[in-house]
Formats: sequence, structure tokens, C-alpha cells
Amino acid sequence: MSRVFLIVMDSVGCGGAPDAALFDDEGANTLGHIIEQCDLGNCNDGRLGELKTPNLDSLGLREVIKLANGQPILTEKTLITGCFGAATELSNGKDTPSGHWELAGVSVPWEWYYFNSKTNSFPLEIIDLVKSEVNVSGILGNCHASGTEIIERFGEEHIRTGMPICYTSADSVFQIAAHEDFFGLDKLYTLCRAISPTLHKMRVGRVIARPFLGSCSKDFVRTENRKDFAIHPPALTLCDYVQNANKTVCAIGKINDIFSGKGIDKVLKGRNDSDLMKQLFEQVSLAKNDSLIFANFVEFDSEYGHRRDVTGYAAALEWFDEKLGLLLKRLSPDDLLVITADHGNDPTWSGTDHTRERVPVLISGRGNGSLDLINFSDVGASIAEFMGVPYQGEGRSFFSDL
Repeated sequence: MSRVFLIVMDSVGCGGAPDAALFDDEGANTLGHIIEQCDLGNCNDGRLGELKTPNLDSLGLREVIKLANGQPILTEKTLITGCFGAATELSNGKDTPSGHWELAGVSVPWEWYYFNSKTNSFPLEIIDLVKSEVNVSGILGNCHASGTEIIERFGEEHIRTGMPICYTSADSVFQIAAHEDFFGLDKLYTLCRAISPTLHKMRVGRVIARPFLGSCSKDFVRTENRKDFAIHPPALTLCDYVQNANKTVCAIGKINDIFSGKGIDKVLKGRNDSDLMKQLFEQVSLAKNDSLIFANFVEFDSEYGHRRDVTGYAAALEWFDEKLGLLLKRLSPDDLLVITADHGNDPTWSGTDHTRERVPVLISGRGNGSLDLINFSDVGASIAEFMGVPYQGEGRSFFSDL
């Protein structure tokens, strides 16, 4: 009769992935390098000094970093009040769907399709498909780019011509930016929905609608109305098993998009992570027993990781930690809180891509101590066991060893 709060701190990796070299990420360590840069005094713009995350540390955050990277753990500096482990991903990727699905008990059985060319990125048949759906003479972009930079470059031309701005990244994504007023939000969604089946057949993970507003390149800004059209998970996930057991799944943030709405009963969105945190706190008050509240906080990744903003990332971690302290006080003794991540995005790393890393698994509500090295899928198996849900997904419950 208990509730589970599963929180994904998007991209908050802890280094040490055994296959990181295969992704050109050997040595990447999102948390470790942020802590290091704070200690060196390189993150003092708007914040000051060492990284201050006492609540995350009390659940074992810094011990997880040591564990993930093969260093001694359990120093006497911090009293550990929760369980902690470092999770390794088995799926061959470092992307959002792979990470979330595997946390929910489904590793990805295929190779994702990537648009590898930095310019002229898309095949002609995809360009023609977009053109035919909205009756335009061409597309803009057709390249790898960041979301803010691409609308600054092409936003005014998009308004003049009506041609959608199409771009990608090192992830398996096809993104379309369009102006909410001049192009239309519904038209953007309709376009993305229409082309998604073709791209999903190619094993492109997501088609993402990226609406924006503004009058010129100097004031264009992306809105909160992003929508992901993701490929369906290849098997039942934790969400499905919980729902099939007549229990409730509430998705906060982009969780519903990532799982294509499968296994989700309630969807809560927000303009930013601050809004999503308010939604989470409301669920602490409102969610009934036998509920899984599954939340993603994306700005670690979207605002700071991809933009290689170490200081901003550090400040975001401290903001989250402060809210976590309040959250821990409001949870009931029967609640389970699991905090983890889906991949890394080391802001000290080259480029703008995600980084292949292990991720923290921090738990409050089920004793304390090290879970050692575990797998992503063990998170889903453990939550299913805790909730008493019949489960045939991947992984094994780490609670069995406690």
C-alpha cells in the first residue's frame, strides 16, 4: 500500500562506464568534474565555492561517484541515511529513451539510426516527406545544431517562407522548430505526428516538436510546448506492469512522451523544472497509495549539459538539493524515493553530446548502505517488488540483498 517516487535527474551521470571508450567518452564524469571545478573556484558566477549538496550526499551521492570509478567509498565525513549504488547501462546508447526504458526494465534490442553528417544531414526522402506534409518548397537547417542557435540563425527566414526548421544532433532525433503563431502549434504537432511512423521505421528514436516565439533573432525563445513523438518501447515496461496491477502511474515532465503514453494514467507538465518540482510536491500531498510517481527534471541536460555550462549545472544541482531536503521531510514513512539518471552529459567534455557514464541510484525509505554496482534495469525490478507488482521485465531487485 506504499507510494514510489522515481525521479530522473536528466543527464546527472557519475562516470566509470566500462565501455565509455567505445563512445569516445573514456574519463567523462558529469558529477565528478562539476565537483572538481567548484573546488578549483571555477564556478563562482552566481554561486560560490564547493558544490553544496548535503541532502544528496546524505543519500550517498559522493560515495556513488567513488563506487562508479573504482575508488574507496564510505568516508566518515557524511552520515549516510539511504541506500546507494552505481548503475551500468546495457543498451548500446547514451540517449533519453534507452536510459529511461532500461530503468523501467527494457533494454533496447536494436541499433538506433543516427544522422551522422553535420550538414546536409537528412536523406532526400525525409525532406520530401516534410515538404509534402506542409506544402512548402523546402526545409531550413538540415544540419546538426543546438536548439537555441538554430532558431537564431533561421527563425526570421522561417517566418518569411513558412519552411520548417529541421535539425538533429548526435542523438537519434529529428527535430522541427517552428513559430507558434506564424506557423502554428497544432500544425507543428500534426507535422511531427505524420512523419513519425516513417522515422520510427528507420529506428530514429524521437521526432521532437520545438516551438518558439518572438519577433526577430534577438528575442526568439523556445516555449514550454515541446512535444516528443517517441518510438514505442519494444516490450512492457515498469509503467505497464504497475498499471496492469490496477495501480496508478503519474508522469511528470517528459516521461509520458518518452514512453509514448504507454502505462501512464496521469500526465503533468510544466514550463520549466521549477514548475515540475511544484507538481512533484503536489503529488506528495495528493497521490494515493499504490501509486508510482515518475518524474524527469530535464534542465540539467537541456540548459547546462548540452551548453557545457559547468556553473549553471552546479547551481541547478544545489537548487535540486535544497528542494530534496524539503521533499524528504514531507514523505511518509511508507514511501519509497528513488533518485537516478538516464545518461551523462559532462559539461566539461568536448562537443555538446551526452556522455556514456554510470548513473547514481539513491534511495530513501529502505534502510541504508551500499548496493554496490548494479544495472539500470535493477531499478525497475526493485520498484516492482516494493509495490508487489507481477513483473516480467529485466533486472533483479537489489532489495533482496538488504
